[in-house]
Amino acid sequence: MPDQSTGPTVRSVTYDLLRTLKLTTVFGNPGSTEQPFLQDFPSDFTYVLALQEASVVAMADTFAQVTGRPALVNVHSSAGLGNALGNLVAAYHGNTPLIVTSGQQHRELVIGEPYLSNREAVTLPKPWVKWSYEPARAEDVPEAFMRAYAEALQPPAGPVHLSIPMDDWKRPLSAFSRPRTVSDRVHPDPQRLRGFADRLSAARRPALVLGPEVDRSGGWDAAVALAEKLRASVYGAPLADRTSFPEDHPLFGGPLGMSVKAVGDRLTGHDLVLVIGAEVFRYYPYVPGPYLPDGTELLHITADPAVAAAARVGDSLLGDPRAAIELLVELVADGAARSAPEPMARPRVLPPEQRSPLTPPEVYAVLSRIRPSDAVIVNESTSTMAQQTEWLPTARTGSFFATASGGIGWGVPAAVGVALGDRDRGAVRPVIGLIGDGSFQYSVQAVWTAAQHRLPIVYVVMRNGEYSILKSFAELEQTPGVPGLDLPGLDIASLARGFGCRGVEAATAEDLEREFEAALTAGTTTVIVVPTQPQQAVLGSA
Repeated sequence: MPDQSTGPTVRSVTYDLLRTLKLTTVFGNPGSTEQPFLQDFPSDFTYVLALQEASVVAMADTFAQVTGRPALVNVHSSAGLGNALGNLVAAYHGNTPLIVTSGQQHRELVIGEPYLSNREAVTLPKPWVKWSYEPARAEDVPEAFMRAYAEALQPPAGPVHLSIPMDDWKRPLSAFSRPRTVSDRVHPDPQRLRGFADRLSAARRPALVLGPEVDRSGGWDAAVALAEKLRASVYGAPLADRTSFPEDHPLFGGPLGMSVKAVGDRLTGHDLVLVIGAEVFRYYPYVPGPYLPDGTELLHITADPAVAAAARVGDSLLGDPRAAIELLVELVADGAARSAPEPMARPRVLPPEQRSPLTPPEVYAVLSRIRPSDAVIVNESTSTMAQQTEWLPTARTGSFFATASGGIGWGVPAAVGVALGDRDRGAVRPVIGLIGDGSFQYSVQAVWTAAQHRLPIVYVVMRNGEYSILKSFAELEQTPGVPGLDLPGLDIASLARGFGCRGVEAATAEDLEREFEAALTAGTTTVIVVPTQPQQAVLGSA
């Protein structure tokens, strides 16, 4: 429809508000119902085009994590929002503040459920958004954005959704005069925190389990200080999407494990466990056992009331993890008299002679020698994550990312979002995507965006020709004969070249080292395909 006014419109007023909120990067894949918002796209905004909506959301997810501010997503009506849902689950579990917008059909037509209408637009993304809304009036669109920003940012942070009829953007609107700021942190109850500190001080052999909320809140350094003052063992939370403690630190005891039995076994001998910034616990698969061993008590600090309520055991405290840790450092007694815990064992066993194809440990051994110290890792090689912790310990804050949902198809576009976030904040560091060959296919088109932006990403795709993680689960769950677990006939390097990347094969350790070092100076995105032997993943026993 033609402009109804030569003056300010809903669109112009909304763009002014977005500038005020510093929401000037839009991740999207445009559709006809979104074009009235995108028309005459402002020169001070950036549009990041991804070729499918699942990639759109994953890119925005890690961009928001890296930059530390909400990201804006624009997808197409119900079809595009449906495509985005899988990775929206990851953003929800990862507490990423995203404002996801989708176009709705013209208000005049909606009652008749026309083509490209979103029949239940507010319901469709639930429960994977904190808030979902379609403005009752066109004049409410800017204020809906303001509330969406506040909802997304306040703890627990997370994605929100706005459905906006396509004819709203051209309606006249004088201004929106009520932009505001909101807090993104809540301090813990001082009295209850002091009680936690007293119990930690009195513990004989305390342990810390540090989850992704710690790194997201900027609590890395404080966590190190707390562990060192307590002289406590530190474990990584199960299936964590961020790393919150240096994995090469002598107090780091390794990943906690994933199953009920594995967690219980690992915590045996600790009289008190403090879990900070994680679920209690993110279990999978089901291997039965006691939720806590005899003689062990558990304390829990999280910013998310739902996570606190869902814990199967322990006493909880709500509050910002960084703030809580910094206060605990001052409150707890010095634990220098405690015996030093055993650090994580790193056997790093390699075959006596190089294998063909390479084994995953051989791949990680090469990467451990040549990985730049400032590199960031995005991991979606699900069957080899134990090798990553062993060979490539995360030693810096904000330098490890994985999906928070368990679904694959997040990692390839997530690496793009990390690199774009680094560029936005002026950081220069290589991004390494460790991706399984099965995972790579889910969002393969994301490498096109990486190539278009000439991002410094090195994807190392381990080509074992199967869904190894699912074969491992089939053995654990005693479900033989499951179909569809083999992946023959994939030419991943050619796919990468077809999308504009540098795509190469590396059959030997020497090939991998040479191609990886070349990729670091290639000036664009490289996909290195490494044929590898399938392996049994470590599951319930880890």
